[in-house]
Amino acid sequence: MIARVWRGAVAAADGDAYAGYLEETGVADYRATPGNRGVHVLRREVDDRTEFVLVTFWDSTEAIAAFAGDDIDAAVYYEEDDRYLLDRDPHVAHYTVTTFD
Repeated sequence: MIARVWRGAVAAADGDAYAGYLEETGVADYRATPGNRGVHVLRREVDDRTEFVLVTFWDSTEAIAAFAGDDIDAAVYYEEDDRYLLDRDPHVAHYTVTTFD
């Protein structure tokens, strides 16, 4: 399994609105993509900002490509992201998920 990690930050006043927007766009698209095994949205308030970290879990790089396109390391953004985001990385990070029994 592969974890895909994306990070972004919005103004604290936009935190709740952006969380709803994430649910309607990226989270919905993750869940609708075959090979997606789940999504976790992490959120924290830091001074006048709300930071988000999305961790999604995938069966394979092919499943990620079905969501993200051929360049799986490129972050996927939506039309209204420009309205909210203060910080955005053009790339995401991928990790192999290892479990210990």
